[in-house]
Amino acid sequence: MNLRKNSILAFLILIGQTVFSQLSNRVLVVKNINSAASITIADDYMLRRGVTKQVIINCQNSQNNAGLETISYANFVSQVQTPLLNYLGSHPEIDFIVLTKGIPIRISNVPGKTYGGICALDSYIAGFGYEASPTTSTVHISDLNYGISYNGDAYANKYWLSSTSFSHASFGGYLVTRLDGYTVADAVALTTRSMQAEADLAAGIPSTGRILLDADPAYGFPNRANQPYTIIPNGYVPGQPLAITVESAYGDCNSDMIKTYNELTARSIPVQYDSSIIYIGNISGLKGYYGWGSNDTHFNQSLYNSLGFVPGAVAETIVSTGARSFLPTTGGQSMIADLIAQGVTGIKGYSDEPLVQGVASPGVLFDRYTRGWTLAESFYAASRLVSWMDIVIGDPICRAYINPQVVNPVPGKSKFSISPNPASGFITIQFNDTIKQALEIYNCQGQKIKAGSVLRNEQVNISALPGGLYFVRLPDYFNQVQKFIKH
Repeated sequence: MNLRKNSILAFLILIGQTVFSQLSNRVLVVKNINSAASITIADDYMLRRGVTKQVIINCQNSQNNAGLETISYANFVSQVQTPLLNYLGSHPEIDFIVLTKGIPIRISNVPGKTYGGICALDSYIAGFGYEASPTTSTVHISDLNYGISYNGDAYANKYWLSSTSFSHASFGGYLVTRLDGYTVADAVALTTRSMQAEADLAAGIPSTGRILLDADPAYGFPNRANQPYTIIPNGYVPGQPLAITVESAYGDCNSDMIKTYNELTARSIPVQYDSSIIYIGNISGLKGYYGWGSNDTHFNQSLYNSLGFVPGAVAETIVSTGARSFLPTTGGQSMIADLIAQGVTGIKGYSDEPLVQGVASPGVLFDRYTRGWTLAESFYAASRLVSWMDIVIGDPICRAYINPQVVNPVPGKSKFSISPNPASGFITIQFNDTIKQALEIYNCQGQKIKAGSVLRNEQVNISALPGGLYFVRLPDYFNQVQKFIKH
């Protein structure tokens, strides 16, 4: 029995390395040659993650100057967009783009954006290619509560509420994240925490961390039956124009937290949900956090700074400008850079006002992440808009909650099964989807010995395999793995 368990663990570690190698091949790193911080962070990430693809840009260095965290649209196009699009045009395999400290976070004077052309640089890149697709819906956003100049366009995120893994070929755009923080050490630590979380999973080290959902009752709990809130109307046709003319109810975030708590608890995911007027703090070892930050009516900065996280933890705060800078600052709203310094592995923030509609849904974020999706997939599936104010921090391919080869499907998708088991001549692969799935078979040493594709309920010939324990993997079916014994 111990030999069997050790064989399975050894296989999972080996196949996990293969999967992350495959993910690394889909990652592009952007390095600003003018920034020592960008060079250090990019080189460290590429070395440790085995990433070989990079684009070197030559733009202003924002690592020590808040004024340089904003780049003009003209300079962005010539110094960032043009070299990036040139590279992407000949590398269709790229799905994830990693930016680094030292690259500006905000673009000014962008045609069609609010406040005279403001847009997060990261989110603008995430929408590359949307403008040319007939299935892209432009979202015209305005809200007079923020002034007459708050009037501009974003795109409806095609990956919103997705139930499948991401690819640029399938969804368009890119999943863009950033390695950033107050210091170079903070940015490098994001990669360290990501890899530590994965190493702990591979080694079978259990985590006792929990997710903290801190609601504010002052905003109420409306629309409980309709969470997560969506900007997509009934009868929606991809490509139709959409509009947001007023911010949705703040309390939608509270109601989404209630639903998140119920769903995660039902799956035995440790969650602490608080709906009291008390601002929660003095908690360490968190695996996730979602709260109001300085928008909480009882916010306490020292309690905010008392939150601590385990490797792999992700977070979101409902704060308009929590990512307005990644340099120490005084005054204004709470900063996500504080939580990076306090140990979080991934977090989403906003360079400028996104409206509540722009904030990530906790239900989608934590559902996907705890089912083994990558950090980038989880944040983007939870986000309604791209080419907007969003900045996602962290290693995009981090998977921290479930071993990437034993991923549970999202609701509506069941695990595939193998029969008969044990078998001698043929096995039948059974799953729900009608689409043909890629298939791989590995032996106990983690060696791939067979590859192909299979339809549901299709027989696979195993008669030539020696007797022993084998693993079947469907890489496009949530990376699920099942084992069988060959007589």
